[in-house]
Amino acid sequence: MAARALPPGAGALVSVALVPPATRLSFRGGPDAAEACAAAFGCDLPRRACRAAATEARAALWLGPDEWLLLAPEAETAALVAAIGAGLAAVPHALVDVSHRQVGFAIAGTQAATLLNTGCPLDLDPAAFPVGMCTRTVLAKCDVALWRRGVDLFRLEVNRSFADYVAGYLRVAERGLG
Repeated sequence: MAARALPPGAGALVSVALVPPATRLSFRGGPDAAEACAAAFGCDLPRRACRAAATEARAALWLGPDEWLLLAPEAETAALVAAIGAGLAAVPHALVDVSHRQVGFAIAGTQAATLLNTGCPLDLDPAAFPVGMCTRTVLAKCDVALWRRGVDLFRLEVNRSFADYVAGYLRVAERGLG
């Protein structure tokens, strides 16, 4: 996957890179399950639509009324699955390890939103899509999860089978920024 990272283009205006491999857990559950999951995960699960919560090493992205994508360092997968499972033993929930299903891209720079808007229909102006907001959307022809981590920093999660397509799409779109 390292070969799929994009070389710098458009000067320092935008950069696109693969994020390191990560633990990715799809969690679904009601309010009681969300509370127990947050305690075991060590990071709040946002209850507000389209918001993310993060600590230094972990993040929870709200993807639906009862669905979150949990992100953590790759080495923590087994421990997190065990801890969350133990904390939720008596509470209805679903916890699925999707770590190898997805690939993450970091898009950074003053033209990051412009680059994404070449194929994403969302208004990515900070007033409409502020820092901490996340959602499922499309980029070109791919379903993606998009999280604004900073004014000029986004994380894009895409199914692994579409990673080459997304990298190629971003490479072509990046040429138009220079």
